[in-house]
Amino acid sequence: MDTHTQTSTDESQYTAEDIEILEGLTPVRRHPGMYIGGTDEKSLHHLAAEIIDNAMDEAVAGFADRIDIEFHENHSLTVRDNGRGIPIDSHPKYPNKSALEVILTTLHAGGKFSNKIYQTSGGLHGVGVSVVNALSESMVVEIVRNQKRYQQSYNRGKPTSELIFAGKLTNRRGTSITFLPDPEIFGQKARLKARTLFKLARSKAFLFSGVRINWLCHFEVDDVPKKAQFHFPGGLTDYHIESVSGLELISKTPFAGKVDFAEKSNGQTTGSVEWAVNWTPYDDGVAHSYCNTIPTPLGGTHEAGFWAALLKGIKTFSSIVGNKAGEQIIKEDIQSNAWGLVSCFIQDPKFSGQTKERLATSQAQKLVESSVRDHFENWLASDPVLANRIIGLLILRAEERIKRKKEKATIRKTATNRLRLPGKLVDCALNQNTDTEIFIVEGDSAGGSAKMARDRNTQALLPLRGKVLNVLGAASAKISTNNEIKDLCLALGVELGPAFKLEDLRYDKIIIMTDADVDGAHIASLLMTFFFTQMRPLIEQGHLYLACPPLYRLSQGPIRYYAIKEEEKEEMLKKGLGGKGKIHVSRFKGLGEMDAKDLKNTTMDPQKRVLLRVSIIEEEPDTTERLIYRLMGKKAEERFQFIQENSHFAEHLDI
Repeated sequence: MDTHTQTSTDESQYTAEDIEILEGLTPVRRHPGMYIGGTDEKSLHHLAAEIIDNAMDEAVAGFADRIDIEFHENHSLTVRDNGRGIPIDSHPKYPNKSALEVILTTLHAGGKFSNKIYQTSGGLHGVGVSVVNALSESMVVEIVRNQKRYQQSYNRGKPTSELIFAGKLTNRRGTSITFLPDPEIFGQKARLKARTLFKLARSKAFLFSGVRINWLCHFEVDDVPKKAQFHFPGGLTDYHIESVSGLELISKTPFAGKVDFAEKSNGQTTGSVEWAVNWTPYDDGVAHSYCNTIPTPLGGTHEAGFWAALLKGIKTFSSIVGNKAGEQIIKEDIQSNAWGLVSCFIQDPKFSGQTKERLATSQAQKLVESSVRDHFENWLASDPVLANRIIGLLILRAEERIKRKKEKATIRKTATNRLRLPGKLVDCALNQNTDTEIFIVEGDSAGGSAKMARDRNTQALLPLRGKVLNVLGAASAKISTNNEIKDLCLALGVELGPAFKLEDLRYDKIIIMTDADVDGAHIASLLMTFFFTQMRPLIEQGHLYLACPPLYRLSQGPIRYYAIKEEEKEEMLKKGLGGKGKIHVSRFKGLGEMDAKDLKNTTMDPQKRVLLRVSIIEEEPDTTERLIYRLMGKKAEERFQFIQENSHFAEHLDI
């Protein structure tokens, strides 16, 4: 072959005509994950958060004090504020377009790039509302300025009408946006959820005491009121008090406060930090952080500054009172039983990614730490009895941590690869095999609910990311180097295959807890295959179990029942629950959608749950092994043959 001729031919087929230029909002529709993280349910609700955040920015800036959130029967959402209203005059750079149309159809267009219009804001890239517009089947925007009402409609990011004058309106001002997410992007069955929107609206009201948020849902939803108004003068303190309701706490009132940041040169306020924290001796801690009303579930610099302030305050007080044991306290000890909330408002925040899950602004750590530390030290000094109670709890946690570390090192000193535990493991307090159990859960969202629902003394958690490796279709070298399998072995304290020793097992029960759907069943099948082929004595001695989360929750007033199967639900509906009024049925799509209370009462509490023990039929062990290799092995034709042989057992398929 003439290589020179071949190269020339290839080059001639790749010309300037092959270079695409994606204009307007086309890039958003082509690659929505770059702007909102994906097309799953979380990303879908990110659209609502973007619009609500814009209204909150008007409120925080002092131009609005009311936000109306209206959820319609067709699952579209209206967000209305009484702020200044988006400008509707012609834009200097685009004289044939209004500023409104420029903002809604152009990426990186907005009024938040400087501190001229907004001192602090959640939206900084100028892509929020335009992205929502691009990913919406329809959007209608209404602006009221100077007692004049204007309206414009859009479809998938493109205007379907001119900006029209819609008459005078003397009793209202501000911006109203109604949008319906596009099923072409999110799927035909994807819908905004009333419960998620309701919680979002409520949390925003907690984060800024100067706003009233009105909620209206036009259809009936279980556990969600049709109408509600949120206004919390106490701000984050009110949020904290409600969050810890029912828990035993170290202090009757949380350590809480709010401090404004100011430039040293002119004293002008440039932001603020607000916080609330308390400790509970018996429950795991929970921390939530926010920046400019944006949730930051992965934390960031503001959260790091907050915990650093508490740690330094604890160490300072311990030194003053001569408690040398306080020197061993670290940040993890403070966090282990702390229920903490921190919210900051800063100029030009920098987030990790467009979805803003982590704050990356370096100066935020110093601002928060210096603002909180003095107040915390004064709070401790004002009540030495309380301060010593808190420090006593933290020293106890530090001693438990150090003891566990020493015991684990001693137990595993002959195997250096077991001297550490996987970072995702949430271990239990008891360091023994008997009376302890580990839940293998599907993903971090399910792990969050399970962490709050578990008994921290006896129940450990190991979240797995995605589907584990099918060990029957993989080489032994690939199995031993797979990260999820390595984490699983480290957590259980055992080796693979012939090196497996039952006496090394760190827990009495290994419980596979996955979603009650096809994907969950597949993950459970992969895990059972792994245990059968690599740790068979574990099954033979009765250590492997399957959790049975419910599919449905039925509620009638205060009465609640749970159904594991469709048939069980139908039977309950026929018999009734014994209460008054309509019976509401909620279907759990996954463990992450269940509240910790539901998960505990149905799936994790040993007194109430149902567990299925995985066992091998003693009379037919060879038959069991052949069946597993047939269904999970490399030969797809054997699986196809099995389906053909057993298809008559399938009465119907829900496709």
